[in-house]
Amino acid sequence: MNIKAQIPNLFTMLNLFCGCIALVFVSNSDFKLAFFFVCLGIFFDFFDGFFARKFGVAGPLGVQLDSLADIVTSGVVPGYVMYQMLMDSRVFLVFEWYHIAIPFLGFIITLGACYRLAKFNIDERQSDSFIGLPTPANALFIVSVPLIAPNFQDVNLFLNPWILIAITLLSAYIMNAEISLFSLKIKDFSFTKYKLQIIFVAIAVVMLIFIQILAVPIIILLYVLLSVINNFLSKKVV
Repeated sequence: MNIKAQIPNLFTMLNLFCGCIALVFVSNSDFKLAFFFVCLGIFFDFFDGFFARKFGVAGPLGVQLDSLADIVTSGVVPGYVMYQMLMDSRVFLVFEWYHIAIPFLGFIITLGACYRLAKFNIDERQSDSFIGLPTPANALFIVSVPLIAPNFQDVNLFLNPWILIAITLLSAYIMNAEISLFSLKIKDFSFTKYKLQIIFVAIAVVMLIFIQILAVPIIILLYVLLSVINNFLSKKVV
């Protein structure tokens, strides 16, 4: 057995393992630890590709394992988080029959992530950029929502089931939208070549330092906004 060839797969399995642990914490409504293990899983997800490229062992098995792990960590977990948030929504104090149907709409996020991952595996356009929001970024956004919700208790923003459903539908759409998003893979330290990526990372780090968890959804939204603006400016130049 080629040990080097299995190192990327080990990181992929660690990603999957973190996703499984996150599911347990979501079932106990411990969203902080669920968020931590999703972040850890995404960390491992980054390094499986890094080592596959570094060791020159990238292959079809790794691609399939990566997608299967991502569907749990970045698909099932955020879908389950949204399900739990819809279950906890105050609307159920009035409309008890919604208990049966509405919360399951949260898993539309899982369906969107699955479709996104399948498209990514066969889309040759996504080698240097992304078409649609990557599932890990979407997962970070969704899993951060219950953590930032206490900051909006006065307006009950994230206790409104219709807002949660709107977020769910937008999440599934943006993952599969034909929107080109810049990649954060910086292959060399050329500021001119990777100016947008470097500026974005710098802003993200500053925001995380000063506003912590509240920065996560803002950073994801900023990523999409900057990509759209960059696409527009690129077309104007051409």
